[in-house]
Amino acid sequence: MKKIFGAKKNKDPPPSIQDATDRINKRGDTVDDKIKKLDEDLARYKDQIKKTRPGPSQDAIKARAVRLLKHKRMYEEQRNMLYNQTYNLDQVAFAADGLKDAQQTMNAMKAANKELKGMMKTVKIEDIDNMQDEMTDLMDVSNEIQESLGRSYNIPDDVDEEELMGELDALEADMEFESSAVPSYLQPDKESDFDAELNLPAAPTAPAAVPVGRQQLSGAGG
Repeated sequence: MKKIFGAKKNKDPPPSIQDATDRINKRGDTVDDKIKKLDEDLARYKDQIKKTRPGPSQDAIKARAVRLLKHKRMYEEQRNMLYNQTYNLDQVAFAADGLKDAQQTMNAMKAANKELKGMMKTVKIEDIDNMQDEMTDLMDVSNEIQESLGRSYNIPDDVDEEELMGELDALEADMEFESSAVPSYLQPDKESDFDAELNLPAAPTAPAAVPVGRQQLSGAGG
């Protein structure tokens, strides 16, 4: 069958934008070289026209120069078309690169979205709320424990502060009344009380001096 219909030829892959750009740039370089060669020839013909007298020889040189100018213009038009093609290819390449970047960005976002969805399955807002509620309850219990441990014994919790102040004023009034009812001579001396509180020993007293004559009389009587 292959001999009758022939084997199917493998198609070459289409050229890429970079391949087409390189090919056009290579053609543009060739055209530029031709234009440069024509400029050199035109400069030589120009010198010959200046050195030649008007006449058939000068006319022949001018005719050659005109033909070269026509060729130069043709090559310049080709070069301009190649430049336009290169510009269009650059625009296409820029757009293609932009699409590739957008595609990569989209793929990255899809992967990140999938990862976030997987993470959100493991983290639930209800669990967070429950944990916060439990932490609040634990803190309340901890505060109650601290208050219970710091509570003073034998002191009722429902004592009124104004009632305590009233009792204190009544106690001071009773103490003043009792102090006024006792006679002054029966009240303790403040200085002696102060010495007693200090518990200081009494000052030593020296024996009284006896006159010499009295000592002799007392000795004779003995």
